[in-house]
Amino acid sequence: MTRPILVGGWRVEVTVRPGVPRILPSTEVARVVTAALHAAGAPGQASISVVLADDEELERLNETHLGHEGPTDVLSFPLLDPGAFPPHPGRAATRGGHVASFVLPPRARLHLGDIAVSVERAIEQAREGRGGQTGDVRWSAADELRLLLTHGALHVCGWDHAEPVEGDAMRALERRLLGVVSA
Repeated sequence: MTRPILVGGWRVEVTVRPGVPRILPSTEVARVVTAALHAAGAPGQASISVVLADDEELERLNETHLGHEGPTDVLSFPLLDPGAFPPHPGRAATRGGHVASFVLPPRARLHLGDIAVSVERAIEQAREGRGGQTGDVRWSAADELRLLLTHGALHVCGWDHAEPVEGDAMRALERRLLGVVSA
């Protein structure tokens, strides 16, 4: 079932696959994603898709698109160049970054990309105490899902954690957006 939700000018298409537990209402999913979009400086009046799935679907996507075997918790598929977003620690401004290189039809929304989350993996990570940015946080499955949604949305907006400076900044922003106090 897909449900379009408007939050702060963004349109979030939330799809929950059949059989996937609903641990957050779709409106909360949209709110979490748009908070990350806002913090990352995403263009307004844009759209993003979120698919809440299971391990099997994420494993298939992971192998097909990244060449990695096994399930993962979240995958992001950005459609814009990272230069379309404001610079952040660990990533300087890039010349020529632009929001769209084509003209959209009237009233059409720019699509930022897609996020796929394994709700099954979020539940398991929370249950086993493998949640959070460090993999050792004990919190609810709903909190773990909020983190994965935030993480995925930041990736769509050009954030990464491959380099330590950017990774630290990304983790700090995730903690701030989720209201997590650092130990």
